[in-house]
Amino acid sequence: MAVYVPLPGSKRSLLPNSRLAGPIDPTEIASVTVRVRSAGNPEALVKKVYDLANTPMAERKYLTHEELEKQHGASQEDLDRIEHFAQEHDLTVVHRSAAERSVVLKGKLGDLLAAFHADVQSYHHATGTYRGRRGEITLPEELSKVVTGVFGFDTRPKRRAPFRQKSVALSGPGGQNGVAATEFATRYNFPARLNGTGLDGTGQTIAIIELGGGFRSSDLQVFFQAIGAPPPKVTSVSVDHAGNDPTTADSADGEVMLDIEVAGAVAPNAKIAVYFAPNNGDKGFLDAINAAIHDSQRKPSVISISWGSPEVSTDQQGLNAYHELFAAAGALGITVCVAAGDHGTADLDASDWDQKIHVDHPACDDLVLGCGGTQIDGGEDVVWNDGTPFDVSTPGGGGWASGGGISKVFAVPSYQADADLPVSIDGGTRGRGVPDIAMSATNYFTRVDTSEGASGGTSAVAPLMAGLVARLNQATKKNVGFINPFLYSNAANGVVRDVTSGTNAIAGTIGGYEAGPGWDACSGLGTPDGTAILDSLVPGQTVAARARGGHRA
Repeated sequence: MAVYVPLPGSKRSLLPNSRLAGPIDPTEIASVTVRVRSAGNPEALVKKVYDLANTPMAERKYLTHEELEKQHGASQEDLDRIEHFAQEHDLTVVHRSAAERSVVLKGKLGDLLAAFHADVQSYHHATGTYRGRRGEITLPEELSKVVTGVFGFDTRPKRRAPFRQKSVALSGPGGQNGVAATEFATRYNFPARLNGTGLDGTGQTIAIIELGGGFRSSDLQVFFQAIGAPPPKVTSVSVDHAGNDPTTADSADGEVMLDIEVAGAVAPNAKIAVYFAPNNGDKGFLDAINAAIHDSQRKPSVISISWGSPEVSTDQQGLNAYHELFAAAGALGITVCVAAGDHGTADLDASDWDQKIHVDHPACDDLVLGCGGTQIDGGEDVVWNDGTPFDVSTPGGGGWASGGGISKVFAVPSYQADADLPVSIDGGTRGRGVPDIAMSATNYFTRVDTSEGASGGTSAVAPLMAGLVARLNQATKKNVGFINPFLYSNAANGVVRDVTSGTNAIAGTIGGYEAGPGWDACSGLGTPDGTAILDSLVPGQTVAARARGGHRA
């Protein structure tokens, strides 16, 4: 009889206000992703990422996919042990990857729970019925040093709904329909040419992570014709049997189309790879990010993520898994841009809010670039905040504001040591500050399932920043990679423009952080100046922007 022991970091609580719906169906077919230990030292890989970020661009030597797998992938022996264990429990191996350090097992839910013991039941919640896990996962003692995470028993969804303004007639960009993202590229001084060569993302691949929804090629054709730009080459990549599945304009399609249309507008010659995974908790999210990072065929140089949830909603094994993935991305020279959230310090919408203060994950991971939101008032960027309180009776629930705050999980990273971070307004603790930068979160022209109108949220800022990174990579002929240390160390040199006005407190609902001189927990360092960034990365080159310092958007 095997001795079962707890899986470290797997203790989990239910979503607040969950109600028991009943036992799970043991005959239901389900799958779990089993992550196994690295052949190398995960902490050494994180150190390498920081060392690379502090090395001059010309001297950086990122790992290749092959080197990363050899040095930090899983051993075949460990993967064989998981495969043999699966066979003993009537489970099927549907995916096995040494590079990704993962094995996906499929079978009856009862057999999965016989292999990995856990308290799993069905629960009702305001967001819908979900399969919830509480307490720890236990596994055979002989696997305890091999397995670092088991994901898939808990299916609570990740959250992100773009901020949509009122749709109007199908009349293209302008007026209440919003403006093309190219206007924001102009506003934030994205470099347009270097030494006579146009910067449009040529040679780059932008990865976009999506949890549901889809896009229609016909909509993309109409959209890019309307904004006067060539349509980008978009590929859908299936993860965990999910795929491009467009339905209606009020579905997750709005997120997918916003991401593609923003990134494609500012980097039209970059290839866009959209990794579709099911929105079934950390499993689909992790698998999609893993697939993008380790895609040795498409080799994305930047990843845009507009999905997330409060950091407390992910257990420690999950936080560790994401962190290790972002370290792998940094070692490969991949920049990861993540939306900071759209409901201020609540980080949840009105119907789901638990009356607590949260910071969004994965934006709070120190290895990603957290992207906050601004709005343009009187020609100036101020913190994005629509000024409404939470109200479940209004469309969207109100309370739209840039996410931001102080992490309770991640310590202050070295690049923020001199940023004069405040303590958290929730308990006075210190930690990683979010966001790192911010740009406009409102007034983006979009087309979704034949419906046109203005959209936004920090969901728009992540792909906008990804488009800038694609231009920078094209210009420098080398990936900028983990860019956070560079931005902080050069903030005083003009690579950002400080945002000093506004708050991400939700009126009549919850307190927040105030903008002011220097870094703050609602706009970060401020808005990036794309041309100044490139000037600092390749000093002495001839860089041309669309309209340096322009405020036309």
